[in-house]
Amino acid sequence: MPLLGKDPVIRRHLEAVCREISPRAILVVSAHWEANPVRVSGGLSPDLYFDYYGFPPESYEYTYKAPGDPDLAQRVQRLLADDGIGCELDSKRGLDHGVFVPLMLAYPKADVPVVALSLHASLDPEKHLAIGRALRPLRDDGVLILCSGMSFHNMRAFRMGGAPARRSIDFDDALAAAVLQPDAAQRRAQLANWRALPEAAFAHPREEHLLPLMVAAGASSDGTMPARLLDASSMGAKLAAYRFD
Repeated sequence: MPLLGKDPVIRRHLEAVCREISPRAILVVSAHWEANPVRVSGGLSPDLYFDYYGFPPESYEYTYKAPGDPDLAQRVQRLLADDGIGCELDSKRGLDHGVFVPLMLAYPKADVPVVALSLHASLDPEKHLAIGRALRPLRDDGVLILCSGMSFHNMRAFRMGGAPARRSIDFDDALAAAVLQPDAAQRRAQLANWRALPEAAFAHPREEHLLPLMVAAGASSDGTMPARLLDASSMGAKLAAYRFD
């Protein structure tokens, strides 16, 4: 939707990212890829997957020719293996829209190498927090760990009208409080138990779009989460309220 001239809040946010962060490579954890064990794209020239339907013809003609980074993919595999997390290289995997849409907005020149990482098919929040912790060393090497999902992903509710907006904001507020919990152990515990947050089941009938946030939280330092992460995680509920109103 942001590429089609809609959802201006998300578009402005992502366009601002490239002005603040200049990584040497980008690892994108996509809500649109699940595997057991997790998989990481290892090709040199990944294609695009147009894994959506019902959109205008021009949305199936996008190009994003960012190079892959097989060395980074292998490092991801080693880091996960060091923490006992299985990971397979996938040299044929392309970039799904959970990868190329935010990157087309944030890094439109496509001049930064990109590697995609799947979710674990178990959809276990603890597993994804652990994946993030294992990947922390990448931050010291100039790798941006970009976790692509939404804090609100109830597609039926988008068509329901005004009443659900309050419910989406209640969840977003509770999620933001958990993300910004200053004590790292409490933060991890609250995120692992995200289903106990107000309106959690409404916001995420299926949790795949929330789990990339767990990887980001796991990859963070043990101090207070930065406000930038809050801004990014809040986009779902802000957008939901915008649409419902």
